[in-house]
Amino acid sequence: MTIIQHIYWVFAAASALVLVGIASSVIARRFGAPLLLVFLVIGMLAGADGPGGIAFDDYSGAYELGSLALAIILFDGGLRTRFATVRRVLAPTMLLATIGVLLSAVLTGVAASWLLQLDAMTGFLVGAVVASTDAAAVLFLLRAGGLQLRERVGATLEIESSANDPAAILLTMLLVQYVTTPAGLSPLALVQEFVVEFGIGGIAGVVGGGAIARGLNRLQLDHALSALFALAAAVLVFGITGQLHGSGFLAVYIAGLMVGNRVSGGLTNLLGTLDAATWLCQIAMFLVLGLLASPRLLLQSLLPALGVAAFLMFVGRPLAVVACLAPLRRYGKREIAFISWIGLRGAVGIFLASIPMLAQLPHAQLVFNVAFVVVLVSLLVQGWTLGLAARLFDVALPHRERLIRRVELDLPGSLERELVGYPVAAEARILGGASVPGWAQLTMVVRGGEILTTDEAGTLTPGDYAYLLAPPGRVYRLDWLFAPPDEAREAERELFGEFSFDADVRLADVAEFYGLAVRAKDAPLTLAEHFAQRFEHTIEIGDRVRLGPVTLVARELSDDGVAKVGLKLERLGTALARPARLFDGVARLFGKR
Repeated sequence: MTIIQHIYWVFAAASALVLVGIASSVIARRFGAPLLLVFLVIGMLAGADGPGGIAFDDYSGAYELGSLALAIILFDGGLRTRFATVRRVLAPTMLLATIGVLLSAVLTGVAASWLLQLDAMTGFLVGAVVASTDAAAVLFLLRAGGLQLRERVGATLEIESSANDPAAILLTMLLVQYVTTPAGLSPLALVQEFVVEFGIGGIAGVVGGGAIARGLNRLQLDHALSALFALAAAVLVFGITGQLHGSGFLAVYIAGLMVGNRVSGGLTNLLGTLDAATWLCQIAMFLVLGLLASPRLLLQSLLPALGVAAFLMFVGRPLAVVACLAPLRRYGKREIAFISWIGLRGAVGIFLASIPMLAQLPHAQLVFNVAFVVVLVSLLVQGWTLGLAARLFDVALPHRERLIRRVELDLPGSLERELVGYPVAAEARILGGASVPGWAQLTMVVRGGEILTTDEAGTLTPGDYAYLLAPPGRVYRLDWLFAPPDEAREAERELFGEFSFDADVRLADVAEFYGLAVRAKDAPLTLAEHFAQRFEHTIEIGDRVRLGPVTLVARELSDDGVAKVGLKLERLGTALARPARLFDGVARLFGKR
């Protein structure tokens, strides 16, 4: 076979693998299987031990391809993250992405050292390799399962899984450096280098991201050229930061964050154009990492590797999450439990496992095999139980079928609000006395083909198209203002409960009415004060407080906190067995429903 024929064969084989993977993704969506798992399996089947018979052991090429792909994926992840979302969960996600990664690595490293009979540093290297979670896997499974998580939980998982990759990558590289030159790098120097690389990466990301945003705003390029400009500039930031001995992966993620929140127009088109590049990077990386794996070698260390995976899922990750989130008092026990469980491992772990192979460390093949098994087990067990866990821990919002057509428009310069449009149906609640929430603003009305200001339009009428500005995380709550009344009431009952009352009701009155046990110091508090005490200053619509057989749900918010509370009966309790007290208390507690 000539060189030219070999090149053609490589192109044909690579394209065929991509096409098979894309076709298989249709089946994966139907069964809720992680797409990453599909491409990894296809890569393994095409490898030397599979029916494909492709002998591929170029770890250097895989590392170079993986670095480029990860840089683009992290840049895209930063582009899609809003400053408003980051501010709401900044402290917990930064703790999880740094301290959480370190704790997971140390705890899992101790277990790996014992299970695999390795020295301490090699065990910690195993822990560092599998310490980070995978954003692509989490987001794909949420979309495939039709799940919508409560905003705080969803934002925490998304930002953590994007932000913890740079920490895990840097930790792995430093450990490899320490193992190869232990005399020249003390533990203190290791910590110092970690801080320095993180600092340089952060500064480079801010400076580079600001420069990219200014370039996009001033040049006003075509959509396709804008995407190419952003990609090339992001890779430039990645490369220069690495040359300056900083974390290029952290820099490129922060650069994406800066660009996504500072570009003055066309962000939606930019993201749409980048989608194809991001998917190609993910597919290429997953297939190549699958080709590197050998099922024959994986079986040799399967049992201890399964032990490492089990320890990480049931001990290491939960302990790290509890240590990071519990002191903040922003998350309930169910939310912490869900975040602990949904720590999916993905391609980053396998990519990092190729670094010891490049450095030709002792036990490098074992580290790679264990990382591969951990990723597979995580995707199989945690990935397929995501929906079940969300419902079990009560963090999933009720499934809402789209009853009406919502139009979402790109809004140049908008950082924290979206412009959405709705057709006004004849029986919509907005026409029956319901008002637009204070956090949303009606901006214009299209009536009879004419664009009207709110003053010109006056009261909405059937057949209008209403356009509103609203925070992205709350847009779905506007849907029910424009839905038919029966369907809107049913959905709100499922989310907020059977009853609604003002938040100035005393907790003692609710406790007495339902026969609930509350602490003496909490009894004099109003429900608004009780929510403020439980959630401090991070209350969101849908936050819940359990009181025995009932759940109190934050239904409406004001500038001072909770304004209206929903009450959801979790089960038939003592209140329903005492009808006299029930009817006597209705007027005192609830007023109108």
